[in-house]
Amino acid sequence: MSYVIAAPEIVTTAASDLSSIGSEINAANFAAAAPTTGVVAAAADEVSAQIAALFGAHAHNFQALSAQAAAFHDQFVQALNAGAGLYASTEAANASPLQTLEQDLLNVINAPTEALLGRPLIGNGANSTTPGVPGGAGGLLYGNGGNGYTSATVGVPGTNGGNAGVIGNGGPGGAGDAAASGNGGTGGLLWGNGGSGGSPAVFNHPGPGGNGGNAFLIGNGGIGGTGGSAAILTGAAGSPGGHGGNGGLLYGSGGSGGAGGGGAASASPTPGTGGAGGAGADGGHGGLIGDGGAGGAGGSGGPGQGSGAGGAGANGGNGGAAEFIGTGGAGGRGGQDGGSIGTGSGGVVGIGGNGGGGGFLYGNGGAGGAGGFGELVSGTPAAGGNGGFGGAAGLIGTGGAGGYGGTGGTGGTGSPFGGTGGNGGTGGAGGMLHGNGGAGGAGGQGGLSEDGSGANGGLGGSGGRVGLIGIGGAGGAGGAGGLGDLIGGSGGSGGTGGGGGLLIGAGGAGGVGGTGADDTLGAAGIGGNGGSGGTAAMLIGLGGAGGAGGAGGTGAMSLLDGHGGNGGTGGNAVVIGIGGDGGAGGGGPGTPGAGGAGGSGGVLGRPGQNGPPG
Repeated sequence: MSYVIAAPEIVTTAASDLSSIGSEINAANFAAAAPTTGVVAAAADEVSAQIAALFGAHAHNFQALSAQAAAFHDQFVQALNAGAGLYASTEAANASPLQTLEQDLLNVINAPTEALLGRPLIGNGANSTTPGVPGGAGGLLYGNGGNGYTSATVGVPGTNGGNAGVIGNGGPGGAGDAAASGNGGTGGLLWGNGGSGGSPAVFNHPGPGGNGGNAFLIGNGGIGGTGGSAAILTGAAGSPGGHGGNGGLLYGSGGSGGAGGGGAASASPTPGTGGAGGAGADGGHGGLIGDGGAGGAGGSGGPGQGSGAGGAGANGGNGGAAEFIGTGGAGGRGGQDGGSIGTGSGGVVGIGGNGGGGGFLYGNGGAGGAGGFGELVSGTPAAGGNGGFGGAAGLIGTGGAGGYGGTGGTGGTGSPFGGTGGNGGTGGAGGMLHGNGGAGGAGGQGGLSEDGSGANGGLGGSGGRVGLIGIGGAGGAGGAGGLGDLIGGSGGSGGTGGGGGLLIGAGGAGGVGGTGADDTLGAAGIGGNGGSGGTAAMLIGLGGAGGAGGAGGTGAMSLLDGHGGNGGTGGNAVVIGIGGDGGAGGGGPGTPGAGGAGGSGGVLGRPGQNGPPG
């Protein structure tokens, strides 16, 4: 027996197109009939008359054939339309009994479990449409959980998504309206992802984001919901994000944490403090095999008004850890402060979240989150937020990089200085058996000042250390100094390189010092010192090179030029190895920085070379 597949709607469309083509051909034949069947002789002679008659006869024959072709064309179009109708009616006749049969079979299968447990054996859970009622649970054997209730009324929370049974995904949590959102449902016992946490239904209606649902055995954790931002001009705080769900016990990655909501601007200008941002949530843990989830970003603070300070930026969430094999999640970014619309000062700036640890057997650590930055104020500006620490590796793997420091706030009109740049985060430790340390984060740039002194750049983070075998992480660069109207900010010092492994490995290089800022009206900033190189491994390895000093800035006159920073010291070798070279001194128009001293050589080795002056 042969099987035929037909799409009635396509056949009907083809018939319509063919009918249009036939109409156009018939119109062309009709237009050509008169001039071709009634050809006039070119002259009065007998030959011309015979030629005209011959052409006319051919034209009459062509018109007769065209009429037969048109009739065949019409019959073919009618046959196509009739066939499409038969196919459509046959499908319609078959569909209803098949659907009914399918539903009848499911009813028979599900009837015992629904009678005993109030839950089907196979099928998706119902979506909730009623406040306070969670999404329905999925079938005991197979089916996804239903969606949680999403609120459309202020003050009414969303509800949790339904849980799956053995196989299926958890339902997403419902959105709250100026109230908490629901958590995601749990994934199936054997297989399935956790549901995502709910996020607020309306912008500027605060409420915590729902937590992502956990997976059970195999599956990924659900994503945490975003926290709601505060209602405008209330000075209220933003709401926190929801935590990411954990991955399955055997296999699966953790869900990302939700970002925090923003704080609101103050409603009162005399004085009025801005609202704080909501905290970023932590990412979920990975399973036995799987990565950790990323941390959520911290919410920004709201602006203060009048003499009121800006709201504090919230910290970023920490990245989730991997368990046995997998990479740790990255930390979330810290939130910026709210600044001030009037004469107030800046708020505290959020710190970047720490990276999650890598898997115990194998996996890299997660990167630290960047620190938040300060805003423009006429009062005292905020310092930039510090970067988060990089996550450590397990037995084998590379440590996560430290997060960057945030830029300091800008001092506006009437402010005597800018905000200091945030410090870079420390790099994560390399694997206990083998692996390199993570690089330190760079320091943030110092804030500029419109009426006073630019701020100093942040310090570079230290590089991560190592276990038995591996290279230490490089130190982070120092942040550049901020521009000032009277005095330029100095560059931050570079971070120290991480030490090499206990047995074999080189020390990490020191970070470069930050550049001093120029100043056209006063003294320029000094370049930051380079970081020291890391110590070599106890048995075999090279010492890390010292970082170069930062260049000094150009002042209003030569006497006010900034000095260059000193180069960092090279790292020492221990038993077998060469000491690290010292870093070069920083240059610039002012006094050059001194070069760093070379590190001492091992028992079997030589010392490193001293760095040149700037």
